[in-house]
Amino acid sequence: MSKVDFAEELKKRTKKFAIDIINLCKTLPRNNESFIISKQLIRSATLVAANYRAVCRARSDAEFYAKLCIVVEEADECVLWIEMIIETELSTNEKAKNLLKEANEILAIMASSKKTTRISNANRNQQFSN
Repeated sequence: MSKVDFAEELKKRTKKFAIDIINLCKTLPRNNESFIISKQLIRSATLVAANYRAVCRARSDAEFYAKLCIVVEEADECVLWIEMIIETELSTNEKAKNLLKEANEILAIMASSKKTTRISNANRNQQFSN
């Protein structure tokens, strides 16, 4: 799979993740706890998708890395909110467990990409300084 194909697949995957999160939140009970967690989770999930699209449009290595850092942060936050939904039993739906797995996979992919980018940028900067 080419780099471009992989990026397109991740754009689709992060968008689907955000949509699936919105649909999960629609099934949560109508109470204060669910409202607060849903709002935070939807915000984080949609920011994962939006900022990953921004990663793909980055105009510089610095912008690429900065946006990727945001994606990692928001993906990690999604993991937290989904764990809270499961652990507080706001949802016993299997969908929540599947979304937790997907959130962790997206987080792992993005964190790995962030690490690789940081190392590549450091190596590139070191070459220019020599």
